[in-house]
Amino acid sequence: MNNFENPILPGFYPDPSICRVKEDYYLVTSSFAYYPGVPIFHSKDLVNWKQIGHVLDRPSQLPLDGQQQSGGIFAPTIRYNNGIFYMITTNVGHGGNFLVTATDPAGPWSDPYYLDAPGIDPSLFFDDDGKAYYIGTRPAPEGPKYFGNWEAWLQELDLNTMKLVGEPEELWRGALRDAVWPEGPHLYKINGVYYLMIAEGGTGPEHAVSIARSNSVTGPYAGNPANPILTHRHLGREYPVVNVGHCDLVETQNGEWWSVGLASRIYGGYYRNLGRETFLFPLIWEEGWPIMCPGVGKISMTYPKPDLPEDRMLIPSACDNFEDDELDYKWNFLRTPRGEFYSLKERPGYLTLKLKPEKITELKNPSFVGRRQQHIEFSASTAMEFNPRSESEAAGMVLLQSNEFNFSFVYTKKGDDNVIRLIKCEAGEEKVLKEIAISAARLYLKVEAHGQEYSFYYGKSSQDYKALIENVDGRILSTDVAGGFVGTELGLYASSNAAISNNSASFDWFEYVGV
Repeated sequence: MNNFENPILPGFYPDPSICRVKEDYYLVTSSFAYYPGVPIFHSKDLVNWKQIGHVLDRPSQLPLDGQQQSGGIFAPTIRYNNGIFYMITTNVGHGGNFLVTATDPAGPWSDPYYLDAPGIDPSLFFDDDGKAYYIGTRPAPEGPKYFGNWEAWLQELDLNTMKLVGEPEELWRGALRDAVWPEGPHLYKINGVYYLMIAEGGTGPEHAVSIARSNSVTGPYAGNPANPILTHRHLGREYPVVNVGHCDLVETQNGEWWSVGLASRIYGGYYRNLGRETFLFPLIWEEGWPIMCPGVGKISMTYPKPDLPEDRMLIPSACDNFEDDELDYKWNFLRTPRGEFYSLKERPGYLTLKLKPEKITELKNPSFVGRRQQHIEFSASTAMEFNPRSESEAAGMVLLQSNEFNFSFVYTKKGDDNVIRLIKCEAGEEKVLKEIAISAARLYLKVEAHGQEYSFYYGKSSQDYKALIENVDGRILSTDVAGGFVGTELGLYASSNAAISNNSASFDWFEYVGV
C-alpha cells in the first residue's frame, strides 16, 4: 500500500512532539494523571510507531498524588542536541515546568530539573551559536484582561546548571486580536529565519495553528498573513475530525516536511470518547511560510506515505496473556503507584490485583491497570478468577473517563449471593444499572462498543456469554460531558471499597480488538 491512515496513534495520545536523529524518529505525547508518564515511540518511516518506553517511569520523576485525571503532565516536547535527548514538560500539580535528559531515548531518563518558569507548555530550542532557549506560555504581564490572555515567551537556558539565565522576552500573543490561550509553542530555525509556531483558540472546536517569524531569536515576530495555517473550526461540528492543533514539525533526511498534530474523531454527535489523537500530515514551503495540508487545507484520513523506507513492525497480539516479567508498555496506572498492588509473578501467567481500599471514584491510586480505547467500535474481554468475601469486595473491568465519569463492570456480593453488576458513575453519582446473581470460580467478562452504544456480557466460558445489559449510552465517557483533556481508558480493577482486605483477583488474559 502506498497510503497510510490517520490517526497514526489512535486513542488518547494528545500534544505530540517529534524529533529526528539521522534516520530515526522519536515522538512523545501528554499523559496527564496516568503513570508511567510521557509515552515515547520510535519509527523509521513516520507511519509505523513502536513504543519503546515511558520517559517518566519512576516515582521520583512523576509525583501525581491527588491530581485530577486532567492534571499531571501537560504537553511534552522532545529535542536532541549534541548526543543528548531532552524532554521538557509541565507537572501542573507538582513542581511546574521541568526537563529530563537521556543519552538513550528508551531510558533511563534523569530525575527532573525543575525550572523557575511560570506558565505551561514548555519547549526547547538549540541555536547555531551553542545557546539553548526555553520557550513557554504564561499569563500576560498586564493581568487577566480576558480569560486566556496569555503570551509565548523565551529565556536562555544554561545547559550546565539547568537554570534559566538572563531576562525573559515576550515573543508573541497569537494571530488573532485578543487570541485566547496561545500555547504549545515550538521554535525552529530554517534557512536562517526563526519561526515560532503555536496553537491558539483553546483545545476545543476553535483550536488552530498559527505561525510567526523573525530574523532574531528574541523577535520581533511577525505573523503569517495567511494565519491560521491549519484549523477545522470553520468546518462545523458535524465534520468527523475536530479540534485540530498543537503541532510539531520535522524534516526528513530526504527533504520532505511533515507535521504531527492532535485532533479528535467525533461520533454519536459532538462526542470524543477517544480523546485527542495523533495525526500526521504533509506541508510544503512557499515564500518563506509553511503550507499545511497543501491544496486541501484540512487534515485528511489518508495520505501517500512519506518518501522513507517502510518500517515493517510486528503487529502486537490483540490478547495479552500476562506471560512476561513486566507489563506491556500499553498498560497504565492511575497516579503514582503507592504500595505493591499488582503482580505477574505471584501466579505466573496471570495478572494478580490486590484489593486496595481506594476506589476508582476517588482521586487516589486504586488497584487499576488500564489501556486506551483506540477504536470507535471494539470488543474487550477477560477471564477472571475471584471469590468475593463481602459486599465491599469487587473486581472486574472499568471504562474510565475520570473519577466522576465511568462504568464499573464488577463481580461482588449482595447478601449471600454473588452478583455481576454494572455501575454507572455520572458527575460523581453512582447508580446500579443492572445486576444478576451468578456464582463462578472463573468468570468471563466482555464489553463491546458500537459507536456510543456499549454492551456488557458475562459467562462461565468464552463460548457462553450472556448479556447483562446492552446498548448503554457511552457519552459520559466523552470530555464533552465529563470535561477535561483525556480520553477513555478501559482495564482491570479490584477494590475493597474502603475496607481492609487481603483478597485478590487474578486475570488470565485480556483481549482488545478493534471491530
